[in-house]
Formats: sequence, C-alpha cells, structure tokens
Amino acid sequence: MNKRLSIFFSMLLVLSMFLAACSGGGDNADGGEKGGDDGGKSDVPQELRVNINTEPPSLNPGLAQDSTSGTVLRNVLEGLTRIGPDGKPEKAMAEDIKVSEDGKTYTFTIRDAKWSNDDPVTAKDFEYAWKWALDPANNSTYAYQLYYIEGAEAFNTGKGEKDAVGVKAIDDKTLEVKLVNPTPYFEELTAFYTYLPVNSKIAEANPKWATDAGENFTTNGPFHMVEWSHSDKIVLEKSKTYWDAETVKLDSIEMVMINDPNTELSMFDNGELDWAGAPTGALPTDAMQALKDEGRLVTQPIAGIYNYKFNTTVEPFNNVNIRKAFAHAINRQELIDNILQGEQLPAMAIVPPSMFEENEKGYFPDNDVEKAKEYLQKGLEELGYKDASELPAVALSYNTSEAHQKIAQAIQDMWKQNLGVEVTLDNAEWNVYLDKLDQMDYQVARLGWLGDFNDAINFLEMYRDADGGNNNTGWESKEFQDLLAKSATETDPEARQQLLKDAEAIFMEAMPVAPIYFYTNNWVQAENLKDVAVSGLGDVQYKWAHFE
Repeated sequence: MNKRLSIFFSMLLVLSMFLAACSGGGDNADGGEKGGDDGGKSDVPQELRVNINTEPPSLNPGLAQDSTSGTVLRNVLEGLTRIGPDGKPEKAMAEDIKVSEDGKTYTFTIRDAKWSNDDPVTAKDFEYAWKWALDPANNSTYAYQLYYIEGAEAFNTGKGEKDAVGVKAIDDKTLEVKLVNPTPYFEELTAFYTYLPVNSKIAEANPKWATDAGENFTTNGPFHMVEWSHSDKIVLEKSKTYWDAETVKLDSIEMVMINDPNTELSMFDNGELDWAGAPTGALPTDAMQALKDEGRLVTQPIAGIYNYKFNTTVEPFNNVNIRKAFAHAINRQELIDNILQGEQLPAMAIVPPSMFEENEKGYFPDNDVEKAKEYLQKGLEELGYKDASELPAVALSYNTSEAHQKIAQAIQDMWKQNLGVEVTLDNAEWNVYLDKLDQMDYQVARLGWLGDFNDAINFLEMYRDADGGNNNTGWESKEFQDLLAKSATETDPEARQQLLKDAEAIFMEAMPVAPIYFYTNNWVQAENLKDVAVSGLGDVQYKWAHFE
C-alpha cells in the first residue's frame, strides 16, 4: 500500500491491495505491428515509462511501508511466492512447498536461482531478511506482518530471542517455517514485500545496501535497478540472472517521480509516458469526466480505503463522541461526485465490501448531520466545553497532492458548516508526512490503506495495539484484541468471519478512524501496452507486460 500505506499514500488517493489491472488508451499509443512468429517478441521497443509520483521512502523490504516502495520492490525482488496475473499466489523462489498435516509447518524448497551479482539465492537469505525485520533495533513498521511465525512477536517486542523465531534455513535449499496457528492465506503473505529476501552476504557487509543503485543493490526478481536518481527517477532493466527471464518481455522500465497529476497526464498525452494514473500515479480530478466521456478511462474497484485517522491521545479526539461527530458530519457522496469522480464507494465501515458485503452500507448513514450535532454536544459536555468555539485548535493534515488538498478543503468546510468547528490545514511531503504520523505529531490525518492480502484481518490487525507499527491513532481495546486472537485459532470459516465482523463493530463504535471512501483505481494507458498485472489489492507488476 499499504501502509500499504500507499502512495498508496503519496497519492494514496488511490491508492496496494493489489488491484489495478490494465487497459485504456492514449495519444502515445502507436499500435505497432506484431513481431510475427518470433516466440512472442516484437519489433516495438519494449521500454515502459511510468510515473511513481514520489521518492520511495525505502527499498529495503524490511523497512518499506508504502505502495511506492512496494511497486519497485515487487519488480526487482522475488519472494517464495508471487501473486500471478489471476490474483492467486504461485510458486516463485520456492519450487516446492510442503505443509504439515496440522497446517503449522511449511517447508519451502528454494529453486536454483541467482542474485544479480551471480550469488546463489539461498534459504539463509530469507531467514536473514525476516529476522532482520523482526529485530526491534531496526524499527520495522511492518514487522507485525511476520507475527504469524512462531516466536516472531516475542522477538519483535523484546520478550523473546532471535533464535526462537520459527524460521530456519535447514540448508541452502530448504527453509522451514513454523507458524503459531494454521494460516490458510500464508502463501499469499509470502508474496508480500515484508517477506521478500535480501542478499544476506551483501546486507551483512553493508548495512546501507538499499540506499542507492549499484553493486550493493542486488536483486533476484524480473528486473534489476541500474539507476536511482533520488527524487527524479528510477530505471530498471530486465535481469539477466532471473530464473524466469524468458517470461519477461520488457527491456527497461523508467519510473519518473512527478507529483503533479496535470503534468503526468500531459506527459502521457505527449507520448512521454505509457501509463497515467493509478496504481502508481494519479490523474487530475478535473480531467476525470472528460477522460470518461472519451472512453479512455479505465476504472476498477480495489480492496482499499481512504481514511482520516484521529490522534486519540490528545484533546479533543481523546473523546469518542467528538470523533463520531466529525465522522458523521462528512458528505462522502458529495466528495465522490464533485471531486473524485472515479466511481468510488462511500465508506461507513473499515473493511471493504469485497470482504464484508454488508459494508456497502456500513454502520451509519452518510452525511448524518443531525446525529453529528448530537455527538458533538455530548462530547463538549464530557470535555467541559460550552460550545465548539472552546475546542482546542483542530488541524487536518495531508500529504502533498492535488486530490488530498481538495478533499481536505471540502471536509474543512463541511466541519465548519455542520459543526461550527474551525479547522486549519497542514500539508507535508510524503517522507516528512509519514514521520509525523509515526511520531503522533498530528490531530486528524489522511491515510489510505490497500490490502496486503485478501482477508479482512488485514484491515483490522493494524489497530490491535496502540503502539503497533501502522496504528498511529493511540487507540487500543482489550475486547477488540481478544476477538482478533480468537479469529486466529478459529478453524470454521463462517465462525471466524463473524469474529472479525464483531471486532469491526467494536472498532466502528470507538471510531479511532473516520472512513471516507473505498478506492477504485483509475488510469489511462497506451493501447498497445498489454498484460500489466494490477491486482484486486491495488498493486502492479510488470513481469508479464509487453508492447504489441
């Protein structure tokens, strides 16, 4: 993103579960001729140009926490599994996977594969990477995604030892993983970027291996990074050492960093980009209707949500009724109709309707102003204020983006008109913005979330602990925690689903987050660009992409 924080976040207007897909059209699509019976090759240059919006905060998979970083990592590194074009996990670095009868022990056989410097990919590379992310000294925001592994949470929270973590390289070709509980979606998890390997020989010798392109940034995926001009562009080339190189058709991918949707669309129309919009960039909101009318716009629902998080540790948002007042006083459909125009769905729940069908309606009506005023009055009384004018100053934070700004300005006006509350706006560039959220230096802040895998737990578990890596609200509930714990051991699918729904109900009653809308991905693309794999979670892969 996700947390998939997506540019998810930076644009996170869209913004990682892996969902997007491909299609569209643009003035730069020359519809080149097919190369004939030549094994699938083409006379058309296989050089893809896309916009990724912003500088990736980290290309160390143990530190990555956003969709921009995730996009690069999925295309240069490869995990034990990879999400295929059909949205299902397929064997990748693992050529064989055996699961014990109780579903708690996985044995992965590593295929013959090489890093880009010709080092062999070994089981140790996975053990090293996962334990590095779990090491509390490394402050990995996404370490909790590894908590399915025996001993992982204890090590990460300083209550256990590294050697007790249930991941072990039996030999160069065999990785044994022991889980706390049976996890039916574990092979989806092993495709996620926190589970990617790193070249342990390189990483042990150079802790800053992931900060620049060069000999230290070794890769085992479809592409290798040959250039990283910070805050400007990243250039990938087809990897000569990738085990499945015959499948890869693109020779290069240029990823520019343009944080202006109008410039991005202009570059596409001028033939300087082959794709504009989600999942890696953004389209200007003012152009959406025209693109739709022209038949160029591609729209696809994804398992992702756009939220406003509350800092529940400071007034006035330490009060649940104040939080509910602000959440109820938003006209989501108006935002979609007048600003977003991408067929998004108003969100009055936290789990996408693709997982909980009833969440198409959610837990409360959209734009319920009268109820919002009731909650506000109750909250003011509980905090000892006479009216809204006495509330502490309220600031709404967002990362720099045209769409985020327009949404913030509209909601600022809604809160003024509906609640009589003055709200100031505060924006910052992506990296600075993430740091502010991590440090709880905000009152209300936007953030998107794209599912990391196709299960409702992914939208709930980040809020399990107040100090959890992606929580950033300060909220915690023992009842909520207990329900998530029970769901982890419940083997009956329907019973487990109900436990997760019960947990969501507790979350929505506490309202540490105001859901705004469920994402769609919207983009345009060159007509002759085929087989870009955009998943239902909002992430994109170029392994199978090619120009005809």
